[in-house]
Amino acid sequence: MRRTRLIVIAMVAGLLCSSTPAYAKSPKPTLAQIEAAKKAEAVKKSAADKAAAVLSAANQTLRTLTSKSDAARALYQRAQNELNVATLASLAAAAHAKLTADAVAAAHRTIGKLAANAYIMGGGLTDIEPLLSSNGPQDLADRLSILGTLGAQNSTALNRYTAAEVAARAAKQQADDAKAAQQVATDKVAAAKKIADAAKAAQQVEVSKLQKVQDQLMKELASAKKVRTTLEQQRQLALLEEANANQAAQTPGQKKVWPDTGFKGRSTIRSTEAQRLKAVAYAKKQVLARKPYVWGAQGPNSFDCSGLVYAAYKSAGLGYPGWDRLNAALYSVATMHVKFADLVPGDLLFYSFNGTVSSIHHITIYAGNGMMWEANSRSKGLIYSNMYSVAGLMPFGGRV
Repeated sequence: MRRTRLIVIAMVAGLLCSSTPAYAKSPKPTLAQIEAAKKAEAVKKSAADKAAAVLSAANQTLRTLTSKSDAARALYQRAQNELNVATLASLAAAAHAKLTADAVAAAHRTIGKLAANAYIMGGGLTDIEPLLSSNGPQDLADRLSILGTLGAQNSTALNRYTAAEVAARAAKQQADDAKAAQQVATDKVAAAKKIADAAKAAQQVEVSKLQKVQDQLMKELASAKKVRTTLEQQRQLALLEEANANQAAQTPGQKKVWPDTGFKGRSTIRSTEAQRLKAVAYAKKQVLARKPYVWGAQGPNSFDCSGLVYAAYKSAGLGYPGWDRLNAALYSVATMHVKFADLVPGDLLFYSFNGTVSSIHHITIYAGNGMMWEANSRSKGLIYSNMYSVAGLMPFGGRV
C-alpha cells in the first residue's frame, strides 16, 4: 500500500519542505548562508509586524467612523420621519379649518338672506304684518319662532367658526413651526452625515494604502522565508545524498541489479514524449560540455546526480508544484515505475546500496540502448555510460 511505502521513506521525506519551488545558486549552502537568510527573514517579519499594527489602528479608526456615519444616517432618517408626521398634521389641521370655514360661510349666506329680508320688510314686525297676516296669527308666530331659531343657529355657527378658525390657525402655525424645526434638524444631520462619510472615505483610502504596504511586506516576508527554507532543504538533501553515496562506497557485496520487492511509485506520469526527449538532449549537452560534479548543484555550471535530473526536466517545461528539486531516493517515489523492457529515453534509473528505497544514492537519465547520461562523481564528473556500470541498480525505471 502507498501508506506503507511512504513510511519506508519517512526519514527522507521529513527533510523536505513542500512549499519551496526554487533553489539557491550555491551547490551546498553553508550554515553561515542559512543564518544570514534567517536574519533577513527576521528583518522582514519585524517590518511586517509594525505595518500590521499601524493597519490595525487604521482599521479601528475606520470602524469608529463607520459607526458614526451609521448613527448619523439613523438620526437623519428619524428626522425625516418626524418631518413627515408634522407635515401630515399640518395638512390635517388645514383641512379641518377649511371644512369649518365652509360651514360658517354657508351660515353667513343664510344670515345674509335673513338680514336682506328684514331690511326689505322695514326692520320690524309692524311693517311686515301685511306680509304675515295672509296666513293668520299662527303663521306669524311660527315665522317669528323660525327667525329666532335661525338667529341662534347662525350665532352658534359664527362662534364655532371663529373658534375653529383660531384653532386651525394655531394648528397650522404649530405644524409650520415643527416643519421648519425639522428641516433645520434634517439639514444639520445631513451635514453631519456628509462629514462622517467624507472622513470614512478618506480613512478608507488610507487603509487601502496601508493594506497595500502590508501585502507587499508579507510577500517579501514569504519570499525571505522561502529563501531560508530552500537553503536549509537544499543543504539537507545534499548531505543525505552524500551520506548515502559514502555509505555505498563502503558497503561490500552490492548486487548489480537488486531483486524486485514490490516498491511502487506514482500511478500517473507528468511528462510527454517531447519533454522526455528534451530532458535527454539537455543532459547530453551538459555531459558533452564536461560540466563538473558538485554536491547539491543543479546547474547551470555544475551538477550532482539528482541536480542533473531536476535541471533537465525543468528545461523541458516541468516546474513547481508538479516538479520539485528532490534527491535520488525521493525521485524514485515521485515517478511511475516501469520495467526495464519498457524503458524509453528520458526515464530515470536508480541505484541503492542495499536494495531499499531509502538507501538509493544515485540517479541517472536513460539514453536508450542500455546507456545513460549521469553526473557520476567528483572524480569522473558528468559521463555517458552503461546502465549496469554502477552496482546496486534498482529493478525498475522511473517515468516522470
